Amino acid sequence: MNGVLFVDDDDDLRRATAQALDLAGYAVTAVANAAAALREVDNGFDGVVVTDIRMPGMDGMELLSRIVTRDPDLPVVLVSGHADVGTAVRALRHGACDVLEKPFVVDQLIASIARAIERRRLVVENARLRAASFDADEGPLLGRSPAIEQLRRAIAQIAPMAIDVLIQGETGTGKSVVADMLHARSRRRGPMVTVDCGALPQGFPEAELFGHVAGAVPGNAMPRTGRVEQAHRGTLFLDDVDALSEGMQLSMQRVLERREVTPLGASVARGLDLRVVAASNSDLEQLVATGRFRASLFYRVNGVTLRLPPLRERREDVAPLFRAFVARAAARLGIAPPPLSGAVFRHLERHDWPGNVRELLRFADNVVLGLTGSDPHDDGAAPTQDLKQRVDRFEAEAIEEALIAAEGDVTRACGALGLPRKTFYYKVQRLGIDLGRYRG
Repeated sequence: MNGVLFVDDDDDLRRATAQALDLAGYAVTAVANAAAALREVDNGFDGVVVTDIRMPGMDGMELLSRIVTRDPDLPVVLVSGHADVGTAVRALRHGACDVLEKPFVVDQLIASIARAIERRRLVVENARLRAASFDADEGPLLGRSPAIEQLRRAIAQIAPMAIDVLIQGETGTGKSVVADMLHARSRRRGPMVTVDCGALPQGFPEAELFGHVAGAVPGNAMPRTGRVEQAHRGTLFLDDVDALSEGMQLSMQRVLERREVTPLGASVARGLDLRVVAASNSDLEQLVATGRFRASLFYRVNGVTLRLPPLRERREDVAPLFRAFVARAAARLGIAPPPLSGAVFRHLERHDWPGNVRELLRFADNVVLGLTGSDPHDDGAAPTQDLKQRVDRFEAEAIEEALIAAEGDVTRACGALGLPRKTFYYKVQRLGIDLGRYRG
């Protein structure tokens, strides 16, 4: 990150400046025009771009605009002999990190480059830390089922793209977590602002979403910036978007279509640069077909659709998720993880989990706190079981507990039980125990 891409059509100035920057310890690439500079950026240049504003063909302002489109965090320093206050302000608003006027002192340029490199380093480091935190703690997206692996790949692919996303899934499947991941792995520098569309105030929902000028709302003399405008240069997360009233759906559609918002009482609209992520528990396409959701808003938010599978469709992920949740709950509470009984794992396998990951997380907390008893939802035998049924139940629990302790390692489980491998496999087959459930 110690590179400088210097762009100037003046041959003598370009050579002299490149030499000075080289002596200052920077790896300099010097080019004569904006087209050559863009080729360097497209080839993966990662440093600071220093460019003249007045150049034949594509000028420095247009070069700045194209660089910001490619990588909004790549620092650009503009230099011009014709700079004025208006040019400097316009350049800074369009993403330049500094504007210098010719003739400049080399030390001044070096200081500007050093600030830009530090800014770039901080941006890259923050992005790395955010990505690493999600890689290590994907919560609902843990697992190896084909559906969840495909979902993780889709998130990684579309997160950096400037495209709106619709997330659909049942309650508790992790829609807000996916929204967080999309924002954290995007290139947007603003905040993620969450709007719970089902909890907007009844009186003036427009004031909450779009803001208002002083005195526009009765009883509120102070101006207010709306939730939508607060997401400028960031991500607007519309949770439960189907809960918007018909009138608010129309207003939101216009805002998203024009990418501008007019606060209540204002006469001038304010431009917006934001990405929209919407979420719904319902099938919005079906709601459109039945007339309960505006088609125009559906097609506005539906740039890409991500569907989150319920736990009953990814049963192979239930046990790994549960293990992870138990470990985290124990660490959070500062206690040792409890031994997990076969009864607990039978419950994991047989329960349909209508509350999905959220319900599983709550169950893990209860297990860690010892609030479930030996069998959380008694699926056990009735008191009238005969002796053979009771023995089978006892053997199944003993084998399952040994497998849990051995993390699915058959050799270790056989050793703990004192069973020959052949006898172990015979009992596993007779009792209907799925070995794959205990591996990993």
